[in-house]
Amino acid sequence: MTNIFKLSLSKQAFLKSAILLFVFVLPHFCYPQSTHAINQPVFNHAALCARNLKKTADFYSAVLQLQKIHHPFNDTLHVWFKIGEGLTLHIIQGDCPVTVHDISIHLCFSVASLDAFMRHLDALNVKYGNWNGEPKKVNFRPDGVHQIYFQDPDGFWIEVNDAK
Repeated sequence: MTNIFKLSLSKQAFLKSAILLFVFVLPHFCYPQSTHAINQPVFNHAALCARNLKKTADFYSAVLQLQKIHHPFNDTLHVWFKIGEGLTLHIIQGDCPVTVHDISIHLCFSVASLDAFMRHLDALNVKYGNWNGEPKKVNFRPDGVHQIYFQDPDGFWIEVNDAK
């Protein structure tokens, strides 16, 4: 290794300049060049309309065992649930249209044991089935994940699976 003190002054100046350039300029090239990547949206929450807020909130508390969390409105028209780290589900009381919801539009939750969750649904008398609507039947995806589907009090579809 070359001793910096044995280098000529011009070589020392060049070496110091190179080090300063490396330390202060190079990091700027390590960040994404596109502001789009820096400001890319990330999922924050889903919101569902409920004709009967108490009934729907009780369903998400009892059936899905979701934890209610504080919401900023401090009113009786909103209930928020934690559905993941930094993710929430907002249930909003409203004059919701009576709609037949398609199963392909659904929320999805994963559980450690789908069998245990189905026993939980059975104990609560919640009807569930596979994608085709066959009661108490499980879907088997090609990747090995097992799925069931059921509806909340407002007809929104929910999938529960055992994906890891």
